[in-house]
Amino acid sequence: RKSVVVPVRLFFLPRRCADRLALLCLVLIIQRVHGEQPSTHTDSMVEEVQKHSVHTLVFRSLKRTHDMFVGDHAKPVSLDEESHKLKMALKLRAEYSPVLHMPVLKEGKDKGHQASDPYGQHSFSVDPGHDAEYVITGTHPYPSGPGLALTADTQVQKMPSDAGVQSLAMALPPSQSRLEAGRTAAGVADIHRHAGSAERSQAPGHTLSLMEAGGMKNSLVARKAPTMPKPQWHPPWKLYRVISGHLGWVRSIAVEPGNEWFVTGSADRTIKIWDLASGKLKLSLTGHISTVRGVAVSSRSPYLFSCGEDKQVKCWDLEYNKVIRHYHGHLSAVYDLDLHPTIDVLVTCSRDATARVWDIRTKANVHTLSGHTNTVATVKCQSAEPQIITGSHDTTIRLWDLVAGKTRATLTNHKKSVRAVVLHPRQYTFASGSPDNIKQWKFPDGNFIQNLSGHNAIINTLAVNSDGVLVSGADNGTIHMWDWRTGYNFQRIHAAVQPGSLDSESGIFACMFDNSESRLITAEADKTIKVYREDDSASEETHPVNWKPEIIKRKRF
Repeated sequence: RKSVVVPVRLFFLPRRCADRLALLCLVLIIQRVHGEQPSTHTDSMVEEVQKHSVHTLVFRSLKRTHDMFVGDHAKPVSLDEESHKLKMALKLRAEYSPVLHMPVLKEGKDKGHQASDPYGQHSFSVDPGHDAEYVITGTHPYPSGPGLALTADTQVQKMPSDAGVQSLAMALPPSQSRLEAGRTAAGVADIHRHAGSAERSQAPGHTLSLMEAGGMKNSLVARKAPTMPKPQWHPPWKLYRVISGHLGWVRSIAVEPGNEWFVTGSADRTIKIWDLASGKLKLSLTGHISTVRGVAVSSRSPYLFSCGEDKQVKCWDLEYNKVIRHYHGHLSAVYDLDLHPTIDVLVTCSRDATARVWDIRTKANVHTLSGHTNTVATVKCQSAEPQIITGSHDTTIRLWDLVAGKTRATLTNHKKSVRAVVLHPRQYTFASGSPDNIKQWKFPDGNFIQNLSGHNAIINTLAVNSDGVLVSGADNGTIHMWDWRTGYNFQRIHAAVQPGSLDSESGIFACMFDNSESRLITAEADKTIKVYREDDSASEETHPVNWKPEIIKRKRF
C-alpha cells in the first residue's frame, strides 16, 4: 500500500485552518483504504512503497537474522573468570553464609571400614588391629562421644536399662549392623521408644561399646525391606474447660512444678495465676507495659520469670508477689525465655536476633548468643549437650555450646520461619515447627529423623508428652495431634471461639501439658484459656487407627 504523509503540526495554525486540514487528512486516509486515487495537489506528499506479502517479509527478516548470527550459532559464550568468581562469592554469601564457618565437632577421626546410617551419619569404625576411640552413633538413642576401646573385657554390650537391652538386642556384628542401617527412620524411632526411659538421664559421655565379633555367617541373611511400624493407639482429646479472664490475646503458659496452679501472660500486659484443678483466678500481676510474650516458673527457687515486647525481663518473687530483679540488655521485644534445669541460668531470645544467657542471681549477661540473622522466636534449655536450642525467623535452628557461647550446629532444612521447638521428655530428640513442616531431629548434632506433614498453617507452638503425643497449635486455631514415633496424625481439633469473638480470632499462641500429662492447656487469640483431657470412654474399637502403610520417602526438606 502507498503510505500517506500526514501533516502533524496543527497547533500553530488558526482554529479554522487546523479543522480544515484535519478533515483533508481524514479524506485522504479513507481514499487510500478504498483504493481511490487522491486529488492531484497531494501527490507531492506521497511516496511509492513496494508491496509484499506478510509471508515474504517474515522470511526475509528471518534470513537476515540467520546471516547475521550464523557465525556464532551454538557457540557458548566465553566464561569471564572475574565475573564467575564474583558470582560464586555472592552466591556463597547470600545462600550459605550461616554455615560457611562451622566449628568441627568430630570426636573420632579414624576412618576405617564404616557402616552407613539411615540418618546420614557415620556409624562405628572397624579397624581390627587398632584400639582407637570408637565413635558410636546411629541406631542407639545416646549422644555421640568417645566410646570404650574393644578389649576382651568389653565384648558384651552394656545398656543402662533392661528395656534398652531387650530392644537393641545384644551386640551387633558388622554385617548385622549393615542390616540395621538399611532400616528407615521410623524403624529406628521404634528403638527410641523402647529405650526411652533412661535416655534423658544419661550424660552425653555415657556411650555404648559395640562388640566386634561375628564372621561371615550373617552376611548371607536376606535384607529386610523398609517397614513403617503401625502407630500406637492414643485416646482422642476433648475440650472440657474454657477459662476467661484476660482482656487481650493470651500469649504464653507455664505450669508450676507442684502441678497446683499455672500462669499465663497476655497482650493485656498482665500475668495471671490460675488454680489448675478448678480453673479459678488466684492472682494477677501487673508491671509490664506491653504484651507479655513468655513466662517460666523455676523448679529450683520460688521465682517466676516473665518477658515481653517492652524489652523487659523480670524476676518475680512469689512469696511477696513483687518484682525483685530486672535483666537489661535486649535491644528489642523479648519473645521467649527458658530456665536451665540444673544450673541457675536464664536464657531469653529477642527480635534483636540474639539470645542472651543471664546469671539469675547476679543479673549478669553471661553470653550473648549471636549468629541468627532475624528474630529469634523460641529458645529451649536442657541439661545434656547441646544445652541451648534456638529457632528463628531466618528459617534456621541453632544448637549452642553453653560453655563457649558459640554455635555448635546450624540446621538449615526448614524453608520458613521456625516459631516453635519442643524437646522430648524422655528421648534424646526434639521437634521443630514451621509453616512448611514439623521436623524431628536427633541430638547432639541435629541429625534429621522425619517430617510430619499436613499441618498447613503458621505453627506457633508445640508440646509433647511421655506417651509420645505431639501437639501442634497454629495461627488459624487448629490443633493437630501426632504419634511421635511414626508421625501419624490421629486427631485434628478446631475449637469454637468464645461468644462475641470473630471467627478470625481462633488462633493458638501457646500450649502445654501439665505435669501429670493428663491435661493440655492452650492459650488462644479469643482471650481464653482452653483445657483439654483424654476421652475416657474412647477405645480402639470406637476410635480405630485409620492407618495405611505408605512407601517410605525420607524427605530431608
